[in-house]
Amino acid sequence: MTEFVLVAGAWLGSSAWDEVVPGLRAAGHGAHPVTLSGVGEKQGMPVGRQSHVADIVDEVERLGLRDVVLVGHSYAGIPVGQAAERIGERLARVVFVDACVPADGESFVSTWWQGPAALESAIDGNGGFWSPPTAPEFEGQGLTDEQTARIVSAATPHPGASLSDPAVLSGALGGLPATYVKCLLDGPEPTDDVVGLLAGECWELVTMETGHWPMYSRPDELVSILTGAAGAS
Repeated sequence: MTEFVLVAGAWLGSSAWDEVVPGLRAAGHGAHPVTLSGVGEKQGMPVGRQSHVADIVDEVERLGLRDVVLVGHSYAGIPVGQAAERIGERLARVVFVDACVPADGESFVSTWWQGPAALESAIDGNGGFWSPPTAPEFEGQGLTDEQTARIVSAATPHPGASLSDPAVLSGALGGLPATYVKCLLDGPEPTDDVVGLLAGECWELVTMETGHWPMYSRPDELVSILTGAAGAS
């Protein structure tokens, strides 16, 4: 039995996986959605250096999990990629769902596609938090109105301290067994750093004809991809 540890991206807590968890459990696997400090039901919790990495590692160790597939969506790919190093032999595979990947010494903010200053300004202007998107910003992502409403209602401001936290990696990320899930409505190609990792022997690419939020838009298909990734471990 594979133990899936599921971590959603910015603004979202464990409820993001509500339509994925039942499918994984029905397939005979463990499914453990994690809410990171400072978001969702953990709003107000302090966030400092490596807090989100610790959230993930602590959950694996608290539950005594083995044969672990860590799943990181969007921003959460950064703490998940670091946590994958920390859990050692407990790790079976990492799945990055349309996610950022960590680079030693770099943060989510430092690699922001519009430039660090743009995101820093947005965070500073909102009291140190990144505001969740509004409903119109989800257009073109393959979501129904109901799915968009669920995301918007669940989203909470994201603590800027985690977004500016530099990643700490002791080894080469490309050496980890990994699956990268590219959601094609959010862009037809992975970013250059992911392309480089996919060129190695340990990473595989899977594509989905949906947008950046497949746990909402295509949960059953995502379950199939995750269980397939577990089988590849």
